[in-house]
Amino acid sequence: MKALVTIANYGTGNDRYLKQVLDEYRGMRGNLDIDLVVTSNVAKELGADVEVIVGLPTKNPRSLPFAHKQIFAERRSRYDLFTYVEDDILITQRNIEAFLESTKILAENEYAGFFRTERDASGRIYFPDVHRQYHWDAGSVCSRGGRTFAFFSNEHSGCYILTRDQLDRAIASGGFLVPFHEGRYEPLESAATDPFTQCGFRKLVCISHLEDFIVPHLSNKYAGKECLSAEEFYRQIKALPAVCNNGKPKSTLFPVETRLYHTHWSKNFYEPVQNKLIELVPEGTCTVLSVGCGWGETEKALIDRGIQVKAIPIDSVIAVNAESRGVEIVYTDMARARATLGTERFDCILFSNVLHLVEKPDELLGQFSELLAPGGTMIASAPNVTMVRLLARRYRFGQAAIPKGYAKSGMHATTAPRVRNWFRKAGLTPTKTAYDIVEEGKRTADELSMGLAQPILGSNVYIAASKREKRAAKS
Repeated sequence: MKALVTIANYGTGNDRYLKQVLDEYRGMRGNLDIDLVVTSNVAKELGADVEVIVGLPTKNPRSLPFAHKQIFAERRSRYDLFTYVEDDILITQRNIEAFLESTKILAENEYAGFFRTERDASGRIYFPDVHRQYHWDAGSVCSRGGRTFAFFSNEHSGCYILTRDQLDRAIASGGFLVPFHEGRYEPLESAATDPFTQCGFRKLVCISHLEDFIVPHLSNKYAGKECLSAEEFYRQIKALPAVCNNGKPKSTLFPVETRLYHTHWSKNFYEPVQNKLIELVPEGTCTVLSVGCGWGETEKALIDRGIQVKAIPIDSVIAVNAESRGVEIVYTDMARARATLGTERFDCILFSNVLHLVEKPDELLGQFSELLAPGGTMIASAPNVTMVRLLARRYRFGQAAIPKGYAKSGMHATTAPRVRNWFRKAGLTPTKTAYDIVEEGKRTADELSMGLAQPILGSNVYIAASKREKRAAKS
């Protein structure tokens, strides 16, 4: 089998990883006839067995990852296998063999995908592709030839392999040989995901043989930061087949991803503790219901205070991470949520960064307000999408970064007045408002303004409200 490997390598910062990647492919030549091509913006001497192609597809330096596409198209009749890989992704012989075996049993439009891993200084393993709104589709779990596959919503893994037939189909789709672009993903990710996002292939991950499809991300740049540890990740893998067969909801509680540039303001399944939200939980609160719970860090902080916390998770897979933190999970969908909780009442109900993603948030608030105990409090957090922030985003990213109504953008542009209005429509009285200022520079400006600039500087807004007491009928 003759294989073409094209590696994107910008500048010199990753050259130490590039050498390791090249050596790995050189070691495969006893089993595969491999030609190695490196695309770069600078000339390099990488050995007589490596072809270096210098130049960018456009004047934009971020367009380099797209250079491999034309190379594949021009040489497709000469090879059986085509690999695109970033210069710090290590694909092994085991990965290639697993891909070929799975390709035999998958449908024409199904693709056997890879998952990246990283290690921190102590050797702990992380999965950098699992962060923000990216999640498993529990309804996608399927069996093919004795193997189990599932769809993960982040289709980026820094690499892909195509057979000649798959490459032909990708080119014929019209979505492969396209100009440099970005949208849902940034350019680097777009180049590595176009076969799935634009060419008709559905990327499935073989969860029953996952180790065969793991590719190390040698730079380890995200380990221990905004990505999931192996311990948390494998909880999800274990839960996937069970969710498919035990009657639990297979879809998200409500939409989780916006249609904005880089999917900004989507629901973060792995959001850190929302301290400002917790500060609004009244003293003496004994019971809390969290609607749209992610992995449960905020809920755990409440449990650590001795509060009993129940949650309706954003989906049935992330629920296992929240459950491991002591959160009591209520498995239901929005249509059955109210009936499922029956006569239960809660001192406090939380909506953490989900209201802006719901088509009719006031109706949702009204539905759950019935579950508040007398004197109870409802608290919501949402992005603080002020006019100043919108103007800054439009200047930096263009019109695609600006919400243009729920139908087009998949979100409401939320501010404190708008969220308070939703509460009022739901029969609740707003009582407190707070803002979270994340950036250090903005904190200084906040101090100088003596807090008056918080409605402008805050990245998130937090609103607490109480249920209006019904007036007694006149005698």
